[in-house]
Amino acid sequence: MAEAGTGFLEQLKSCIVWSWTYLWTLWFFIMLFLVYILRVPLKINDNLTTVSMFLNTLTPKFYVALTGTSSLISGLILIFEWWYFRKYGTSFIEQVSVSHLRPLLGGVDNNSPNNSNTSNGDSDSNRQSVSECKVWRNPLNLFRGAEYNRYTWVTGREPLTYYDMNLSAQDHQTFFTCDTDHLRPADAIMQKAWRERNPQARISAAHEALELNECATAYILLAEEEATTIVEAEKLFKQALKAGEGCYRRSQQLQHHGAQYEAQHRRDTNVLVYIKRRLAMCARKLGRTREAVKMMRDLMKEFPLLSMFNIHENLLEALLELQAYADVQAVLAKYDDISLPKSATICYTAALLKARAVSDKFSPEAASRRGLSTAEMNAVEAIHRAVEFNPHVPKYLLEMKSLILPPEHILKRGDSEAIAYAFFHLQHWKRVEGALNLLHCTWEGTFHEVSVYPKKELPFFILFTAGLCSFTAMLALLTHQFPELMGVFAKAFLSTLFAPLNFVMEKVESILPSSLWHQLTRI
Repeated sequence: MAEAGTGFLEQLKSCIVWSWTYLWTLWFFIMLFLVYILRVPLKINDNLTTVSMFLNTLTPKFYVALTGTSSLISGLILIFEWWYFRKYGTSFIEQVSVSHLRPLLGGVDNNSPNNSNTSNGDSDSNRQSVSECKVWRNPLNLFRGAEYNRYTWVTGREPLTYYDMNLSAQDHQTFFTCDTDHLRPADAIMQKAWRERNPQARISAAHEALELNECATAYILLAEEEATTIVEAEKLFKQALKAGEGCYRRSQQLQHHGAQYEAQHRRDTNVLVYIKRRLAMCARKLGRTREAVKMMRDLMKEFPLLSMFNIHENLLEALLELQAYADVQAVLAKYDDISLPKSATICYTAALLKARAVSDKFSPEAASRRGLSTAEMNAVEAIHRAVEFNPHVPKYLLEMKSLILPPEHILKRGDSEAIAYAFFHLQHWKRVEGALNLLHCTWEGTFHEVSVYPKKELPFFILFTAGLCSFTAMLALLTHQFPELMGVFAKAFLSTLFAPLNFVMEKVESILPSSLWHQLTRI
């Protein structure tokens, strides 16, 4: 409630600022028109006389043109705001106000790390909510050379967006580089290679690094991007594993000798875990599922604290392929905890196991007559929980929406996560008899309108500009239909608008000496 109130106050403040700015801008241009176009003198009596003559000579056509022009300008602003919102997901006026006006008004950015006057419990809940909404690396992302590029060769389309690939480049620089890379020529080359945008330039840099030394990260890049088959990728990852294990052992012995050695050991650990995980994924893709399960279990046992790679999601998918449902339940019992971040894989796998116990004999007609049994109720509640976490998944599992290649990064609870989950787990739902039928009945009967998360609300200033455009258009129409009445209203409005100026000018004329005032009028 506090966050909602703060957001409302910020919008109200921005609305007041922009409304006031709009009115003062309108008044400024009217004054420019009077002073510079009509050459209005600064003498008060002459000013009032000229203004009165000017207002009396105005025709209804002028007011129609004035309000019509205002409506046109507001409409153009509305069109620009709508285009900017559709392209960037935010309001241009709101973004400008947040970036430039809020610091002038003394506002504080809610996302600032210094804004930490909350209690420990609130901080923990905020961290959990942020972690659920951030962009995560897809644990089951495909290989660029062996899988994504094959799609490009066949269709001529790029399966990954520039934003997605840019996030991957940032991940590579975070996990595969450290501050001491400039001391080793091969690592220095790879540090530049991860920042290259051109794939061929990255591959050439990796080959150049391998000419200098057996570089594990160079083998990783070639396995990910140059290898055209999973078999070739696996061979390169095995070479990377050999080089990576040597670096890991050397840095492990020196990790306590200083901060730079500790950073290097952390980098070598990330490289080794990444290589072993991708080797396990190669084994899974080549049909050696049991071998892949063993490699994943060993990796999780050897590095239990590196949960950032989400290896347990790879393990769940491989165990489902083996139909080892008891082992799947054991993994879920460990990772489906309230203190850990949820995912579509965890929630929907738990729902699949509950549905498996009753789906083969489930009938909507029979359930409506006799009611749901305890097992059926548990399955329905598990599906409800999964759908509440990510409501986009059922349409992909039920093949109501077409699947595409999963991205390298996903938004938790978003459509991208639903695509990534359904791409690999649809076959597991089909294998369980009646599971999709139970999902269809439960989801369709409970959630008629699938919510969108995160919901992209219409910015306030689009509504404000639309109202302003409609208001000025209505004024133009009323002025055209009722010119005399609207003329009276317009003269009253202009008189009220000029009242502060006349008051100020009278005060200035009474305070300043007549000689000084005479010199100002001559200027």
